[in-house]
Amino acid sequence: MMKSLLLSLLLACVLFMNSISEVQGKKWKGEGTTPNLESIVLGRCYEYIRIVNPAVGEKNCSELWEAFKSAFISKDPCSILPEDYERFISLSLHTIPPNKSLFWENNQLLVNSFADRGRRYMSLADTLTGFFADFLNWCGQANSAGLDYESCPTMEECENNAVDSFWRMASVTYAQHSSGVIHVLLNGSAAGGAYPEPGYFADYEIPNLQKDKISQIVIWVVDNIEGPDLESCGKNTVKKLEDRLKDLGFDVACADNYKSVMLLLCLDYPDDAQCTLSSSAPAAQRGPISSDRGSSWNKLMFVSFVGFLFRFALVF
Repeated sequence: MMKSLLLSLLLACVLFMNSISEVQGKKWKGEGTTPNLESIVLGRCYEYIRIVNPAVGEKNCSELWEAFKSAFISKDPCSILPEDYERFISLSLHTIPPNKSLFWENNQLLVNSFADRGRRYMSLADTLTGFFADFLNWCGQANSAGLDYESCPTMEECENNAVDSFWRMASVTYAQHSSGVIHVLLNGSAAGGAYPEPGYFADYEIPNLQKDKISQIVIWVVDNIEGPDLESCGKNTVKKLEDRLKDLGFDVACADNYKSVMLLLCLDYPDDAQCTLSSSAPAAQRGPISSDRGSSWNKLMFVSFVGFLFRFALVF
C-alpha cells in the first residue's frame, strides 16, 4: 500500500515537472528576437540623429534603448500594451514637417523607397520612432531579464504582443502629429483590397488624424507593374475610404497610378509596356549630322587651313 502511494506521488511529481518544463520552453509561431537587437537599434539611433535627420537635435540613444526595452522585458509576451511604449515614444518624438506625412497599406518597400529617408516624404519609418524598429522583431520572457531569441508570438496567437503593440502606439502618435496636405499610398493590386479593414491605417491612424491641422488628404492608388488592376479611385475599398474621410469632414482627392511612383516602379521593369518613354526630341537631333551642321564644319576646316597657310608664309 505504502509502495503504491509512493509510486503515485512520484508519477504526479514527474507530470508536474514536465508541465512546468513545457510552459517554460513554450515556442511561439513567430520569429524570435532579431540577433544583436541592442547594437542594431543603438546604431540606428545615432545614424538618424547624426546623418539621416540631424534637425531632430540631440537624443540620448542609450536612454531610448532602456525605455524601449522596459516596455516588454520580464513580462508575459502576450500582455504588452501600446501604452507600455509611451515613455519611449515621448523620448523619440520630434516634429513631422507639414505636407510630408505619407501613410500606406500593402506596399512598405515601395513607400520606403519613395519617401527616400524623409527627403521626399516622412513616412512613419522615416521618423526616429519608426527608424529605430523598422523590420525588427523582439519579445521578452515572463520573469526573465533576457530576450527570447527562439520565437515570439504572432498577432494570430495574441494581439497584445510586443511588436504589434509598438506599431499601434507609433501609428497613433504619427497620425496625431501629421499636418498640412497628407498623402496615402495604396496598392491597387492587393488581393485583400487597397484599403484593408482591419488595418493600421483604418483602425489607428484615421481615428487620430487632427482635422484642424490637415488641409487635404491625397490618395494615390498604384498598381503593381505586372498587375493585376483590382482597385482604383471611386471603386471598391478605395471608394469606401474616400467616403469615410469625407464623412469625417476632410477634403479628399484621389489619383490612379501617380506618375512619380510609377517611374520608381519602372526601375525594376524597364521593358514593360507601361514603362516605355516616348521622346519629343526632333529626329534630326537623334540621327546623323544635318547638312547645315556639316556645312558649318566644312567652313571651320577651311578657315583653319587658311590660317595655317598664312602662318607658314610668315615663317618662310
